[in-house]
Order: sequence, then C-alpha cells, then structure tokens
Amino acid sequence: MKDVIKKINDMLSLITGLLINLIVAGTIIGILYEDTFGVIAGIGSAVSAIGDGGVAGLVAVMILAMWMKK
Repeated sequence: MKDVIKKINDMLSLITGLLINLIVAGTIIGILYEDTFGVIAGIGSAVSAIGDGGVAGLVAVMILAMWMKK
C-alpha cells in the first residue's frame, strides 16, 4: 500500500514539475513574442482574482505556497 501511495505521489510530483516548467516557458515566450499563448494574461487575471478576494485570497495564496514548499 505504501508503495502505491509513493508511486502516485511521485507521478503527481512529476506532473506538477512539468506544469511549472510549461508556465515558465510560456511566460518567457510571451515576453519575447507578445504573449502568443495568453499565459501572461492568464497570470494577470489570476493575480487580480486573488487581489479581489482580499484577506481570503491572501490566505489561499499562503496555503498554496506552504503546500508547494513540501
């Protein structure tokens, strides 16, 4: 059972790492080529949604940051 959970955790970690790399690559491409894929606009809308959430948005970002740190 522990082996299955470890394999699932490793797979999710791999997928998360891949998605983070894709976001970074999309951001760099967006800066160089005028946001072809809309990544920078998506990041901007996510940041504005967090800003509209006020304290709740700040708490959500803190929880997400602590989760990503593990």
